Order: sequence, then C-alpha cells, then structure tokens
Amino acid sequence: MIRLDKVTKLYPGGREALREVTLEITPGEMIFLTGHSGAGKSTILKLLALVERPTRGQLLVDGRNIGRLAAGDVPAYRRQVGMVFQDHKLLEDRSAFDNVALPLIISGLGRRETEKRVRAALDQVGLLGKERQSPRTLSAGEQQRVGIARAVVARPRLLIADEPTGNLDADLSLEIMQLFRRFNGVGVTMVIATHDLALAGRINGRHIVLHQGEVRSDEPMVRPAGEMNSA
Repeated sequence: MIRLDKVTKLYPGGREALREVTLEITPGEMIFLTGHSGAGKSTILKLLALVERPTRGQLLVDGRNIGRLAAGDVPAYRRQVGMVFQDHKLLEDRSAFDNVALPLIISGLGRRETEKRVRAALDQVGLLGKERQSPRTLSAGEQQRVGIARAVVARPRLLIADEPTGNLDADLSLEIMQLFRRFNGVGVTMVIATHDLALAGRINGRHIVLHQGEVRSDEPMVRPAGEMNSA
C-alpha cells in the first residue's frame, strides 16, 4: 500500500508543486496521472522514487514513512522501484544488453543470474535479437523498450513512468502502453504520468487528474468490453 497523506512539496523560491495531496495506491493498480504541464505529475513520481522528499505531510509505503528514510536506506528502497523516462537515458557507449544489466551489476548480482534476467527482460519487450546493438542503432520505439527492460529487470514492485510515449507516434505509443499493461497483469503496480488523454483512455486503469498541485478528480477508467480486443 502506498499512501500520500496531505503531502505538500515546495521548491526553492516558494513554488508550490503539490498542495496537501492525499492518495492511496493499492498493490497491482494501474494509475495514470494527467493534467496540465506543471500540475504536479512529475513531482509525485519524484517523491515515489525518493528523488525528492515531501516538504510537509507523509509518504507511506507499507506503513513506513519513506519521506523520512535515512540516506543510507534509500538505495535498498529504490531497488523496489523501476523508472522509465521520456528520453530513455540510455548509455550510448554500451550495448542494449549492458544498459539493461546495469541495475543488476550495481546491486551486485552474480554474472550468471544477471545474464539470465537480462535476456528474459529483453525477450519480454521483443528485443532479444538486438541485445548486442548500440542504442544509437535502434529506433525510438526500440530505445524505449530497452529503457522498459532496464526498469523491470530487477523485478520491482512499483514501476513509474514519466511521459514514456512523449516522443513516439500513436502506434508505438499504444504498443508501449500495452507492454505496461502486461507487466501490470503480473502484479506490478504502475504509476504513469502522461499528457495523452486519448491514449490513456484506451487502457483500463485509474485516472487521477491534477490541477495546480491538487487532485481535481480520481476515478477508474474502464473501456467498453467491445473495445478491449482492439487495443
């Protein structure tokens, strides 16, 4: 269980990115955060990843206030969180395989298990045959898939994505969202920030609309049964 309890986030200069936001996210949910630029979507993701800390309020994960987590405990927490970015953040001087392996290498996992997990992650995103290619030789959609494989290779409980389809065309964007749905289907909690309301509306999930740092609406979005097979 993730709970934001009256969370406020102030940035230098007094800018209020979030104002007393209260949310509960249950394990296995698919969450879409939408709203105007600057509404607070990315700030919520940064708080969940402990890139930022709340100014006021509590951020609870399984009853533990991670907003007050000691610096030395942050790396262990982050190993439970996979992160996908709009601009991929891939290392171009390393192969797709090596990019995906990086979180496992940092965590000290053995070579044999690392290779097994990396190949499985690349297979899940349809890139096993391109594991030795440099990111610069891959298409934008393939680069994003490498980023997703890197995010899930450590088998996180929570996957967060900040505008993951912002640089992709409509067809590729839908493919990426369907990939997320597959991971969600095996129990991974998903929190996705997106401006693309039409795309988010094609995937079943909970839609939270933010406006000027506050929750404007929070409701499930369920597509009609007749549309489910077309996505």
